[in-house]
Amino acid sequence: MTQDELKDAVAAAAIDEVRPCLERDSVLGIGTGSTANRFIDRLALLRDDFRGAVASSEASAERLRGHGIEVFELNSVGTVLFYIDGADEVNAHLHLIKGGGGALTREKIVAACAERFICIADASKRVERLGEFPLPVEVIPMARSYVARELVRLGADPVYREGVITDNGNQILDCYDFPIDDPLAMEARLNGIVGVVTNGLFAARGADVLLLGTDRGVERITPR
Repeated sequence: MTQDELKDAVAAAAIDEVRPCLERDSVLGIGTGSTANRFIDRLALLRDDFRGAVASSEASAERLRGHGIEVFELNSVGTVLFYIDGADEVNAHLHLIKGGGGALTREKIVAACAERFICIADASKRVERLGEFPLPVEVIPMARSYVARELVRLGADPVYREGVITDNGNQILDCYDFPIDDPLAMEARLNGIVGVVTNGLFAARGADVLLLGTDRGVERITPR
């Protein structure tokens, strides 16, 4: 199967995962990226079965509205039934690296407010140790150089993602050559650097279920 076919398969599996739980007042959290887009396109067929969605990016919000799905501000909702999103890397504990698309802060906020987090990904995203994919760190613009120096002290090779401004008006440093043995500890340590908004490690709030597209079909995986 091609990567696009794997993404289609996990998006369909995610629909099967959420459909039995939908009620007319249900609000879903929707992530950002190509796999999440495939889920949004399928979710349109169920738009009369739930109230609406909270989006983790302006791009996802626009796509949801294009399908006639109402988009709510998270502050007016409080909690969401499910958060459905992809990942750049995922390990056996369902700790993730996210943020390749630049929406990591809003993704982390919506995930924190979700009763259940369903990660949808193809088999290329499963790894033994996180860190081969460059870890994004969202920073306040005036702190970018300071944060970069602190990241170097931690062993990373931070690269400014030039020309990218997040939906929050911030900038991103991508940490290369940064293998992560303890995602929980590193997530907290990075967030403790002054000027960091958040980082792309989703370990404190990892996924509850991973729907992984493989050549043998979609595997449903829960944390080790």
